[in-house]
Amino acid sequence: MKIKNIFKNKTEMNTENTDKNPIEGEAENIINEVEAAEELSVEAQLQEELAKEKDKFLRLFAEFENFKKRTTKERIDLFRTANQEVLQALLPVLDDFDRALAQIAKSEDDVMLKGVELIHEKLKSTLVSKGLEQVEVKTGDDFNPDFAEAITQIPAPSDELKGKVVDVVEKGYKLGDKIIRFPKVVIGQ
Repeated sequence: MKIKNIFKNKTEMNTENTDKNPIEGEAENIINEVEAAEELSVEAQLQEELAKEKDKFLRLFAEFENFKKRTTKERIDLFRTANQEVLQALLPVLDDFDRALAQIAKSEDDVMLKGVELIHEKLKSTLVSKGLEQVEVKTGDDFNPDFAEAITQIPAPSDELKGKVVDVVEKGYKLGDKIIRFPKVVIGQ
């Protein structure tokens, strides 16, 4: 009987402690903490995914902006190049006008000279309005290979012309800052 009472008392104690068992309370606290941590980790995961998506968006936006800038620059370069090709094609015509003017000036026909001069000036002013400029190289200037092309060297007629431009064979032109045709010169040796 005593044994039964002891078991009975122990089971009563166990049933009383079930409600307030420290191990179970601790387990319940751990479960609550794990659930809270899971909620935090889910929130952290969502924030991390959001940060990744924002980064992808910013990179895509920057890439698109770079694309727009690049295509704009390419379009401007295309117009500039097309303009350059047309102007380069007209340079021999301008040279022919210069030669024609030199020959007509030798003749006695003033009316013809004035007519050709008017056409020549109109062509030159049109080309200048499109950005064409003549590269200035004169006889006696120091030879600079960055701005002129030496087609030949001759013995200098005087000591002052050694290493300098003796004659300009063909005029040079630039479009903006870019030389599209270098002046062809003869230099003294």
